[in-house]
Amino acid sequence: MSEIAIFGAGGRAGRALADEALRRGHRVTAVVRDPRRYAGTAPVAAGDVTDPGDVAAGHDVVISAVFDPSAEPRAFYTAAARALLGIGARRLVVAGLASVLPTADGTLLMDTPGYPQEYREFCTAHAAGAEVLRGSGSDWLVVSPAGDFDHGGGRTGRYRVVPADAASRISYPDFAVAVLDEIERPAHHRVHIGVEGPA
Repeated sequence: MSEIAIFGAGGRAGRALADEALRRGHRVTAVVRDPRRYAGTAPVAAGDVTDPGDVAAGHDVVISAVFDPSAEPRAFYTAAARALLGIGARRLVVAGLASVLPTADGTLLMDTPGYPQEYREFCTAHAAGAEVLRGSGSDWLVVSPAGDFDHGGGRTGRYRVVPADAASRISYPDFAVAVLDEIERPAHHRVHIGVEGPA
């Protein structure tokens, strides 16, 4: 059993991650900016991912599934990465974006022909946050859908690690299964991986 702090636990991915961690018997702290708005079942604490203070101190694992629509993306994700590294957890797992994950031929998904470019600044901000992680000596992992979320999909408990593919889908619950498996039985370190659900 691990002590797991989840920043961004109020979002769809964050709630799925908290539910899966609780399902497996871990001790979870859901870290959100406004606990009054938190609708999940995990114990909740107020916290800001860019200035976490001691809210996650003593946790074995820290998960980040954060989004702040009011912040400048690059400044937000680089500050978040630096702050999360400063917590000193045994393992840090970040929910990332498929857009900055390589496809089978090594091209980033966002650089493939026809890929939508209207959110490119947001995508490169995520990549900048990952660069902060790469410059550290910590045990970190970025996990993203290989393509996108299947927003209505349920939990099958199955997934596979694959390169980026715009057509790939995974449900939020199966994404959470993949992340918790990496926490319980780490197989990837200091990389960004993509996961997809069963066909």
